[in-house]
Amino acid sequence: MVAQNFGHALFCAMITLIISFPILGFNLEAQGINVTLTGAKTTTIIGVVLASIIVFGFQLFRDAIMGALGTLPRFNPLAGREPMEPSRRVKLESRIITVLVVLFLFWPFMVSRGSVDLATLVLIYIMLALGLNVVVGLAGLLDLGYEAFYAVGAYTFALLSRYFDISFWLALPIGALLAALFGLVLGFPVLRLRGDYLAIVTLGFGEIIRILLNNWTNVTGGPNGIGGIPDPTLFGMEFGRRVKEEGNTSFHETFGIAYSGEHKVIFLYLIALVLAVITAMVIRRLMRMPVGRAWEALREDEIAARSLGLSRTAVKLSAFTIGAFFAGFAGTVFASKQGFISPESFVFLESAIILAIVVLGGMGSQLGVILAAIAVTILPELAREFSEYRMLIFGAAMVLMMVWRPQGLLPMRRIHIKLNRLE
Repeated sequence: MVAQNFGHALFCAMITLIISFPILGFNLEAQGINVTLTGAKTTTIIGVVLASIIVFGFQLFRDAIMGALGTLPRFNPLAGREPMEPSRRVKLESRIITVLVVLFLFWPFMVSRGSVDLATLVLIYIMLALGLNVVVGLAGLLDLGYEAFYAVGAYTFALLSRYFDISFWLALPIGALLAALFGLVLGFPVLRLRGDYLAIVTLGFGEIIRILLNNWTNVTGGPNGIGGIPDPTLFGMEFGRRVKEEGNTSFHETFGIAYSGEHKVIFLYLIALVLAVITAMVIRRLMRMPVGRAWEALREDEIAARSLGLSRTAVKLSAFTIGAFFAGFAGTVFASKQGFISPESFVFLESAIILAIVVLGGMGSQLGVILAAIAVTILPELAREFSEYRMLIFGAAMVLMMVWRPQGLLPMRRIHIKLNRLE
């Protein structure tokens, strides 16, 4: 078998070398007004050669390596275990989520400002992942343009505050509803599509929104983005050192305490926490309602679902609309957190990361998605020295995860009914 793979392995190694060396082996350096082509560093060339050797070795011993990887699920401590009773599982998940909420509640008072800011980003991704979990995990509709609804929520707040001086609290439901409207509009053209065709259309929709934001310079600012997005207030109290709007008061002067920049960060974090809890509770409730059962039925077998009288149009549109609604929620919080947004904040990579969170956590599983969002957001920050290889490590982790536990960290368990055979 090794001899049969030799030719293919050599071909793959040569292709790797031919493709990698022009990309990594040369540098364009500016010398005055001229640009010259120079060779890359020795370490880069050695890396390209090593990559070719690794590709050659993998293809040469591919069957043995894949066979060894196939045994990884045996080392999974959760493999082969009897599924937990549905009622017990629901109680356990509820307790774990409650513990996480309590931990998140006390988190900002135990850590530094940077950790609180990172935790706010984690909560934003939790909202995004829970929303996409409705579309992909529950309804089975592959959406690769989810960042478009995220962008709609963020730009809605930015534009309303810039042109109409609308506050965060009023822009929050408007941004969510407008994103839901975009989800409803997207749902109509893709009613008859599924699988790869659906993914391509949603991917195109996401790119259309990004290009529109990038080129509609008079309104959105184009590539320059929109800055000066106001912070949320608490009953007319601002968290800045000085009051910006007439009629408002400052938080630290109202309570007679010294000014601290952490007050604003903690307040925005608590807002994100409350919205994330509301998102989880609403979606959890919808999963137990007939609309949630209809999503799962559509995902499992669309023909059987239609034969039972379910409206394919209503089910798909409801999934797209609700998923987009919570993306708009998250976008509004993100715009307020950053204070500046641009089209570069809503590229396809964002959709890919959110989709990866849903797949890694277990499609349809709320607790799994929450844990995956925490892991995917925090782990790269803990290994900043490997920031250049972030996507490489992320891809390798995805591959290993799909081999070791393809159903996700905490897959969604469904109730199975076993009928006894009549004798």
